Amino acid sequence: MINKILTVISTIMLFIPWTILVLRTQAWALESPVAELMISCYAAFMIFSGIFTVISYVKAKVQNNLMKLCLVVNILYAIGGAALIGMMILPKII
Repeated sequence: MINKILTVISTIMLFIPWTILVLRTQAWALESPVAELMISCYAAFMIFSGIFTVISYVKAKVQNNLMKLCLVVNILYAIGGAALIGMMILPKII
């Protein structure tokens, strides 16, 4: 039962980062403080989803085919999220 729950959570996490596209069509989402906060939150969520999926795959041994797909995609999301946070922090340091 826990394997199915972890698989469902990881699968849902695949689609949540795509909701930023809908939000970015709004005028208020393109203004300065909101845009940075929104991108930061999405980047942090993408990193969290990658870590959650890796832990579920390795520690809980949820190793079905859907979880393998979630693992690959969520790791790519985590790398992208780390790159986004790096691009936001790096100009402030330099």
